[in-house]
Order: sequence, then C-alpha cells, then structure tokens
Amino acid sequence: MSGFSNQQLVLTAIGDDRTGIVAQLTELVSECSCNIIDSRIAILGNEFSIIMLLSGDMSAISRIEHTIPVKSMEMGLLTMMKRTSNRTGSEFCAGYTLEYKGLDSVGALSKVAAFLAEDNIDICSLKSDTYEQDGQLYMCSMLEINVPVDSALDSFKLKFENLCTDFKLESILRRIR
Repeated sequence: MSGFSNQQLVLTAIGDDRTGIVAQLTELVSECSCNIIDSRIAILGNEFSIIMLLSGDMSAISRIEHTIPVKSMEMGLLTMMKRTSNRTGSEFCAGYTLEYKGLDSVGALSKVAAFLAEDNIDICSLKSDTYEQDGQLYMCSMLEINVPVDSALDSFKLKFENLCTDFKLESILRRIR
C-alpha cells in the first residue's frame, strides 16, 4: 500500500459525560470512512474523555479533519487532532504490567515515572486511581511498560522493589509479551 492509502490520525475529545456520546463519535468516524485502530476512554470527575487512533485513505482522514470541529461543538466536546504514522519497530525485549498500591503519597507516580525513564523504559499505558478505605486514602496504579533489549532486568527489578519499599507500596511485575 502506498503512503496515501493508509493515513492515520489521533483524535482526542473531552466533554460532559453522558449516555450515547461513544455511539455519536463512532458513528461520525464511520460516516467519514475511517477505521478505529485503537482507543481509550476514561471518565475523570464528570468529564468524558476519549483518544482514538483512526486510519483511512487520504480522503477519509481529510473528511474527518474537516467534519470534527463543527460536529464536536454540536456535541459539546473539545477536540484535538494530529496526523501520525505507523509506529516503527523498536528494540524492546519484553512487555510487562507493573502494578503498585499503598497509602496515597504525593509524588509517588512522579517518582515511578522518573525511575522508569532513567532506565529507558517506555510507559505504554497508565491507569492511576485513588480510593478511600478505613478512613484513609489509598492509591493504585497499573502501567504497561516496554523493557529495552539491553536492560539489566534483574537489576531493574531490585531497584524497583527498593523504590516501593521507600514509599511503602506493594507491587507486582508481570510479563505480558
């Protein structure tokens, strides 16, 4: 396929959460002859948010780029779009899920993200949440990470366990690919 036949677009939208908003957005994408390659939805407070990776020929991508601004205003959504391309192969040996939880601590997620960046480990997905239990606020985070081929995995695991000990966090690291 030529570069003109498979274009990609990242579309993000945010607005008041309401029933039917996913149906409206996905119908609009279909009407523009685009395909949803990947998507994530989150409800944050009372706000609905979605990010989608769309693909289609140049005409379909142009159509969605011109249609979304007007339609999103009608739907009460703030949107942003950016053209992108297929992700190129990378030098990762394995993918893992990394989960940790414990008493909510300011800066814990920031420290974990910085720790991963220092070891050249990519964060592919992140879900972080807080919840109340027995009158105390707890945090729980789940990350999907890619570990580089040249990474010293045993050393990484030990350093991460030490970081979790410092923050009094329970953690689980599982290989997923």
